[in-house]
Amino acid sequence: MPHETSQAASDKIRCDACPVNCYIRPGARGACDRYANADGVLVRVDPHVVLDQAIADRATLVPFDAGTLDWDGTILREPQSFVTAIGAGTTYPDYKPAPFIVSSEIDGIDMVTVVTEGIFSYCGVKVKIDTDRNLGAERALARVDGEAVGHVTTGEYGSQMLSLGGVHHLTGGSKREGRVTCDALLALCNGAAVELTIDDGATVLVQAGQPPRVNGAIEERMRVGCGSATIGMFAKQWDGVVDEVVVVDDHITGVLSEHQAGKLLGIADTGIKLKGRRSTPGRYFQVATPGTGWGGTDIVDPLDVLGAFDPRKARPGLTMLMVSTTGEHAGYYVLDEALRPIERQMPDRIARSVALIKENCEPALCTVLFMGGAGGSLRAGVTENPVRLTRSVKDALTRVTCGGAPTYIWPGGGITFMVDVLRVPANGFGSVPTPALVAPIEFTLRLSDYEKLGGHMDQVRPLSAFRGPAENRLRLPQHADNPWPVDPRQGSPS
Repeated sequence: MPHETSQAASDKIRCDACPVNCYIRPGARGACDRYANADGVLVRVDPHVVLDQAIADRATLVPFDAGTLDWDGTILREPQSFVTAIGAGTTYPDYKPAPFIVSSEIDGIDMVTVVTEGIFSYCGVKVKIDTDRNLGAERALARVDGEAVGHVTTGEYGSQMLSLGGVHHLTGGSKREGRVTCDALLALCNGAAVELTIDDGATVLVQAGQPPRVNGAIEERMRVGCGSATIGMFAKQWDGVVDEVVVVDDHITGVLSEHQAGKLLGIADTGIKLKGRRSTPGRYFQVATPGTGWGGTDIVDPLDVLGAFDPRKARPGLTMLMVSTTGEHAGYYVLDEALRPIERQMPDRIARSVALIKENCEPALCTVLFMGGAGGSLRAGVTENPVRLTRSVKDALTRVTCGGAPTYIWPGGGITFMVDVLRVPANGFGSVPTPALVAPIEFTLRLSDYEKLGGHMDQVRPLSAFRGPAENRLRLPQHADNPWPVDPRQGSPS
């Protein structure tokens, strides 16, 4: 769309879509690659994305006299459309109204959607990596091309977590650090793969919706649970089949005979001794150092977690299964006359229990959530009294979407939101060389509520004004898992 510009020498025009303020010569693009000089007019280069709602309810009718009409007998309704912020442009700094303020009628209710591409210096991504393998110590720096772009944060159940980006990496370090951070965030948000190296840790290839690759190996499974949970889930499978089971896990290693599940099944004590710190019966912490081996530990030989068996309870011929929480590693052992575990070929009935663990493991994937804060300047493009917009969002009167995708709004002050990048249309994110990310953001509410919060009512345009073919418009179907953004019956996704 045309944008406010300033004329300069040699027919160059100044772009004010971000603080860089590029002077762009005719036929060229600005540093962000998003705006260009088209015969003296500043235009947005990428197509403006409009979503179409699928119409599922079609009634088949038989016409009284179809004659020669080319009609298949179905009633067709034009799908609803949603004008996203992808490709809409920005009005930075937003003392000016947002680029598009669109009104529509849904189920007899007048709605309005305010559309703008926000420029986010205060932004980043949270990355969930489904793996038991240790990527690095908590707070260890994550790097791209040698530059720090984030860090390892607290792990979650069956996943390692990274926090990447943020204003300190984007603007608080060197120019190269900011540029590399911005490029990495943009790639991740647009669904591309990024290789990260963790200080004193692993190298991991991350791509939203794809399995992680840790030190070159593709991770196939997310663990079924910790070692103790695995014992609880599969104890019946082992009762009467094997005398002892040890589920090796970096967090909580489980021992069947000591575990409450084993006690309830009447499994006898085996005299087994485990290294590490005993928590409750059958649950052990710190049996080994975190790593990329068995159960997210650094061990290669599982027998390293065992001490000597108690001769008062153990016996020659006692059988033992040692297995990891994903079933990736497993070994079958029999105690010899000296009560030493000797590895033997695993019987089929025990191998089937290992296969059951694998079957219950979900596929390992990477999840990327974009996180940003809608600041005062952006909110001014929506209303002349920005705090009213914040309150409207908190009161669930205004719905915030990102390229039509639902967002989670953090409680507390401001409008801090998160969105799953895979639910945003392809290449919905951009960047500017300040450096900062550009993300689509839409505010949808009832027209009457928009007027009450001091919205730019003189800039409201009906949806009908956007119908018809346009060279710079891209129509896409709504994401199947996303609720329709302008449905007035929906509650706030937060």
